[in-house]
Amino acid sequence: MSDHVEVTGSGAASAVPDVVVLDTRVQAEAPDVATALAQAASRVAAALQAAADHGIADRDRRTRGMGVNPRWDREGQRVVGYTAHHAVRLVVRDRDRVGDVIGAMAGAAGDAFGLDAVTLEVADPAPLLVRAREAAFEDARSRAEQYASLADRPLGPVLRVTEGGGFEPPTPRFAKAAMDVGGGMPVEAGESTVTATVTVRFGLA
Repeated sequence: MSDHVEVTGSGAASAVPDVVVLDTRVQAEAPDVATALAQAASRVAAALQAAADHGIADRDRRTRGMGVNPRWDREGQRVVGYTAHHAVRLVVRDRDRVGDVIGAMAGAAGDAFGLDAVTLEVADPAPLLVRAREAAFEDARSRAEQYASLADRPLGPVLRVTEGGGFEPPTPRFAKAAMDVGGGMPVEAGESTVTATVTVRFGLA
């Protein structure tokens, strides 16, 4: 095997999230299953129409769960009714409209509406990953050059490249990136960071 030096470099690239993902839920209670399902369906339809009226396209709405469960009396002995639920995930591509969308859906569905989570994401992370890979490779080259210099050997060609990497949760950003999701509740936009690691084997001339 030829003389070589093998190092691992890391890199990262960040961007302010440009879309907001809303995990919403609508539920209805009724004495029987059929009525609970019908009421939940009606309220979901009203909430989704309100979202559509505020610019949410069909491609940005996805059902993530639905079901119906019995409700028991305090002693847990007798079924007193049923609760039907329908959970929908929406992608809001205009962050300034998040509060309006939530308010409109809540107004349409009434007390049946629930908001499970608000998540901020980068719609297209591919350019970030390219930048993170470039930074990781340059980091690996810099490390290899240092070791080659310490060994008093010229750095040779790349012999092997092995990639790793992933995503990190959003990290805090300055306050002016905050938004109001309705009801006076601010949400910090933060930064989404893509990381990459690469192990590179360089020959030693």
